[in-house]
Amino acid sequence: MTAMANILFPRWALFLLLFLSPPIIAGQSSPSSVTELNRIVAVVNSEAIVLSELNSRMRTKLAELSRSGTKPPPPAVLRKKILDRLIIERIQFQVSKRIGIRIDDDQVNRTIANIAKRNELELRQFREILERDGYKFTVFQEDIRRQLVITELQKRQVANRVQVTDREVDNYLATHSSTFQPKREYRLAHMLIAVSKNASPGEVAIARKKVKRILRQLRNDANFANIAKLVSDSGQAPSGGDLGWRDESKLPRLFADIVSKLEPGEISEPLRNASGFHIIKLIATRDKKRHVIPQTKARHILVKASEMTSDADAKTRLEQIRERIIQGEDFKDMARSHSDDRGSAIKGGNIGWVGVGDVVPKFEQAMDKLQPMEISEPFRTQFGWHIVQVLDRRKHDGSDDIRRAKAIETIRGRKIEEELSAWLRQLRDEAYVEYRLEEE
Repeated sequence: MTAMANILFPRWALFLLLFLSPPIIAGQSSPSSVTELNRIVAVVNSEAIVLSELNSRMRTKLAELSRSGTKPPPPAVLRKKILDRLIIERIQFQVSKRIGIRIDDDQVNRTIANIAKRNELELRQFREILERDGYKFTVFQEDIRRQLVITELQKRQVANRVQVTDREVDNYLATHSSTFQPKREYRLAHMLIAVSKNASPGEVAIARKKVKRILRQLRNDANFANIAKLVSDSGQAPSGGDLGWRDESKLPRLFADIVSKLEPGEISEPLRNASGFHIIKLIATRDKKRHVIPQTKARHILVKASEMTSDADAKTRLEQIRERIIQGEDFKDMARSHSDDRGSAIKGGNIGWVGVGDVVPKFEQAMDKLQPMEISEPFRTQFGWHIVQVLDRRKHDGSDDIRRAKAIETIRGRKIEEELSAWLRQLRDEAYVEYRLEEE
C-alpha cells in the first residue's frame, strides 16, 4: 500500500475491512491460471463460490492482520474460516434476492461519501487512494452495495422484530443498579467451539471432549491467542479471540455473570448456549470515567409558512412576536396563542431538558449561542421559523429517562446479537452446502 494509505488506514480500518475487494492483479492471466481461479471451492444451494473469491478474501484478511501486527493462523485454518464466512454471506444474498431487497445507486454513493467524510477526504481524494492501492472503484461500489444488502436483510429479519417491554426494562434496572455507571471495563478474549442445534448427543460429547482438551492446554500455560486462531469458530479467531475493551452492559449475557468473578489472566470454565461451548479469558480491567451530559432547558415558538403565509411573512410575524415578548408580554402566553408546534404550545412552548443531538442541528446551534433567559433572533429549520429562549443549563448524569433508554439499548442489543446468531445458524443448517476445498 502507499505511504498515504498506510497513514490513513487506522481511521478507516473498522469500516473498510468489511468491504474492500482484493487488489487488482496487473497483467494478463494465462488460460490455465484463469481455469484454476474459476475452480469451485464450495457450492451453496445452487450457486458456486470459486477459488478467486476465496483468494481475494484471504489477501484482504492477511493484509489486515499484517497492518495490526497480528500473526495469522496457519493458511489452511484461515482459509476454512474465510470460506465459512463467504458461505454464510452467500446464503444471505440468496435470501435477500428472494424477498426483493434492492439497494439503489444513490444509497451506495451516499454511504461512500460518508466514509470519505469520516476520513476527512474529498470523494475524489478517497477514490484516488483506493485506485492507487489497486482497488477498482466500481468493484468497491458493488462491495458496499452487497454489505448494505446484508445489513438491510438482518434489520428486516432480526432487528426490526426484536421488542423490549417495560417489564423487561424494569426488571433489568432492578437487577443491574450499577450497570449504567460502570466503574470497570474488561478486556476479554474468547473462543467458541460451535455445536449445531441439531447435533446428536455423540457430536455434543465430541465437542465437550475437545473443550476439555483445550482447557487442559490453557491451564498448562498454553497461549490463548494461538489456540484461538487454530480452533475457535468465532469471528474473532484470526485475531486471537480478542474482544477488546467492554463494560459490563456491553457484554453478551452469557459472559456478564462470570466476568466480574475472574481475575486478570484467569480463564473461565466452559459456558454453553445455542451456538456451542465458549471459553473466555479476562486479559485486564481498568476504571471507566463517568460521562456527564450537558443539557439545556428551553422553550420556543414556531411559525410555519403555508398557502396563506409566505416564508417572508412567517419570519416577519415571528419578529413581531419576539418584540412583544421583549416589551413585556409573557412568552408562555404568546406560545400558546401563536406557535404552530402544538405539542409544545400547550406547555407554553416548553420543550423540557434536551441534550446533544436531541433537536435538529440548526435549532441546537441557535440554542447553544444563548445565555439563560436570552431570546434568539428568528432562525429557520426544515420545520419553519423559530425563536428559542434558554431557561437553564445543567450537567446531568443518570436521569430516569437516560437510564431507561440505556437499558432498552442494552437489552435490545443483546437480543439482536442472540437472535442474529441463531438466525444465521438456522440459515446455515437449512442450506445445501458442499465443500470442495479439500480438492486443492
